[in-house]
Amino acid sequence: MSFSGKVVLVTGASSGIGAATAILFSKEGASVAIVGRNENKLSNVAQKCAQAGAQPLVIRADVANEKETSTIIKKTVDHFGKLDVLVNNAGMVRKASVADPNVLKVFDEVMNTNLRSIVQLTSLAAPFLQATKGNIVNVSSVASTKIIGENFMSYCVSKAGVDHFTRCAALDLAASGVRVNSVNPGPVRTDLTENAGLASPGAGNVTWEYAKRVTALNRVGEPEEIADVIAFLASDKARSITGSVYVSDNGQLLK
Repeated sequence: MSFSGKVVLVTGASSGIGAATAILFSKEGASVAIVGRNENKLSNVAQKCAQAGAQPLVIRADVANEKETSTIIKKTVDHFGKLDVLVNNAGMVRKASVADPNVLKVFDEVMNTNLRSIVQLTSLAAPFLQATKGNIVNVSSVASTKIIGENFMSYCVSKAGVDHFTRCAALDLAASGVRVNSVNPGPVRTDLTENAGLASPGAGNVTWEYAKRVTALNRVGEPEEIADVIAFLASDKARSITGSVYVSDNGQLLK
């Protein structure tokens, strides 16, 4: 799959799935804009993109901040002249019971990052994607259909929203030739749980051993595997696919 001459914007690109996706698109010849909050991590990813042959545009922004998010598309188009692919990958996990007095605070924080930012970026990107007949890939989760545990309500609801927003946006943009799809991973070896405070760095092996046991294939996915699915959906090989939810979960939904 060649993306030579294409411009790809990836949010949440400082680590994990986002980083792997930015590096893969760079290897495939795309011009890449990478967005994240951690400047040091973004710099490291930018270096890897450069080694793969790209000169990425680095945008430090918190997608949960409406003002910061409002500049992301403009900066990308101002720099590269167009936009072909938007990968909405930024996400977070926070736990809170519906009986927790702070549940609304947690709910708003998760929804702002996981869903509201996607709506905002899609709206801002739409005119440019219509001009290039581009497409959007949203990174969702199997948590959109499977309750993954107690106190994960905010996360699960946000990802269910991503799936349904994907379908709605796909229908809205279909007439202009813009495709919209989502990728729904199961357990993937990233720093998401540590960032959420759900596992100490020293307890990583225990966490991933548990994650293996909730899958039918008894394995945890790697970020590069999800990046491959994202690249496929963004490519012309998937030109007939829109409004779809692609699951890559090692069979977690089977158990």
